[in-house]
Amino acid sequence: MKTLGRRPFLAGFIAGVAGAQTYVPKQSDRPETVAGDEPGFTPMFDGKTLSGWEGDPKYWRAGDGVMTGEITPETLIKSNTFLIWREASPRDFELKVDYRITTGGNSGINYRSVVVPDAVTPANKFAMRGYQCDIDGQNRYTGNNYEEKGRLFLAVRGQVTRVTGTRTPVVVSTVGDNKELAGLLSADWNSIHLVARENVLMHNINGRLMSVTIDDDAKGRTMEGLIGVQVHVGGPMKIEYRNWRIKKL
Repeated sequence: MKTLGRRPFLAGFIAGVAGAQTYVPKQSDRPETVAGDEPGFTPMFDGKTLSGWEGDPKYWRAGDGVMTGEITPETLIKSNTFLIWREASPRDFELKVDYRITTGGNSGINYRSVVVPDAVTPANKFAMRGYQCDIDGQNRYTGNNYEEKGRLFLAVRGQVTRVTGTRTPVVVSTVGDNKELAGLLSADWNSIHLVARENVLMHNINGRLMSVTIDDDAKGRTMEGLIGVQVHVGGPMKIEYRNWRIKKL
């Protein structure tokens, strides 16, 4: 696992500040949509191999720019298993990736997560606990914030929630209707944009905000950890990911 040392981090920060242009706001200025990614994103996947990632090769492969997780009738599982990015355990970050999933599929992107023992399938060395941007082929859960093997549903699509750990999460606002947001999801490729900054967690898909979690549960939350992608218990399925990139905040 790679970590950033103090000197390289400071050198990069100083260089970035020195090279940044000064912005002077004008009264006529308004927020604008950025074409492409903002500066600072780096690739997480080489498109050819699973270098930097770790998981069971029975379920995961790479090639032609795509990372694929697949369950066949011959490889059905009894426990969820993950492909884990081992290059870092980021704290505050933005992550962007495209996904495509079969109709019966169930997956998700875990972040700020840890590897945990699997009581159901002890041989499974790739079980995870932590925040998850949920993904499923029926779009019942896609965009939710679900804490795998933890506090479960933290925010449902369309909600802004506050989590305290003393009661069920509280809905403090909405960002859209659940069914309307589901209608924006494609049966082909979709684009995810996750933002984790301090205790605020935002799930965006196809340019729309799907859910926001404000996690004030200091005892139950995690503030940094691993990133991983899931193949889920159930029938045969396939999940594909491409264009992985991350920006540390």
